[in-house]
Amino acid sequence: MSLQKRDTNLDLIKWLAMLTMLLDHLRYIWPDNGWLFIVGRLAFPMFCLGIAANVARSQTGELYSDNNVRYMGWMTAFAVISELPYRLLSNDSSTLNVMPSLLLGLLITWGAHHRGRDGLILALAGVTVAVLMQERLMYGVFGALLPAALLLAIQRPGLVWLLPASLCVLANSRNRWLAEWELQPYTLLILATAFAAPLIGLWLLRRTRHFRIWPVKRWVYWFYPSHLVALHLIRTLS
Repeated sequence: MSLQKRDTNLDLIKWLAMLTMLLDHLRYIWPDNGWLFIVGRLAFPMFCLGIAANVARSQTGELYSDNNVRYMGWMTAFAVISELPYRLLSNDSSTLNVMPSLLLGLLITWGAHHRGRDGLILALAGVTVAVLMQERLMYGVFGALLPAALLLAIQRPGLVWLLPASLCVLANSRNRWLAEWELQPYTLLILATAFAAPLIGLWLLRRTRHFRIWPVKRWVYWFYPSHLVALHLIRTLS
C-alpha cells in the first residue's frame, strides 16, 4: 500500500477517532452509560495511527522539514490550548489532556522513522520525558510509544501488529477503573476493545478499496478543545 498521496482510508480513521472520542466524553453528561467508555477505547489508538501513517508518508532522513516544523507547532500549540477546556470538563483528572501524549508519541515516531544520530536523540528525549511525566501523562509511557509501534506495524505487516495491540492494553491498564472493578466482564471487555483497536485501524488503513469521505484537515485540531468546551457548557446548563 502506498502512503505517498492522500489516503481516504486514513481520513476514515481520523473520523472514527473523533467520533469515538466524542462518544467517550459524553460520559460527562450521561455518566451511567458505561458502554460509552468501552467505545472510547478506540479513540486514542486511532489518533496514534493517524500520526504513524502521516510519518510513514514522509521521506526517511528529512527530519528537519517545513512540514515537520508546522506539524510540531500545531501539536504543541493545541497541547497548551486544550488544557483549560480539558480541566473544565474533567477537573478531578490527575493527568494532562491527551495532546502531550500524542506530541511525545510524534517525537518518538520521528526518531524511529528517520533514525541516525538526530533521530536517536529525538526518540530518547521523547521516551525520557514520557518516563518523567508518567504520572501526569494520559496513557503513560506505553501510550507515548504506541505511534512508533504502529509505524513499525505499517512498515512490517504481520505478527508485528500484536505489538501495538499489546501496548494499547498496557496503556489502558493504568486507568483507575481497573483498580476499582478488577478483572470483571466489564473490564475484560474494555481490555479486549483496547487490544482490538489498533488491529481494526491497521486493517482499515490497508484496505485496497478506498472510502469516499470528507477529508480531515487542520480544522481537526480545533475539534478537541472546542468539543470539550461544548460538553462543559451543556453539562453546566443542564
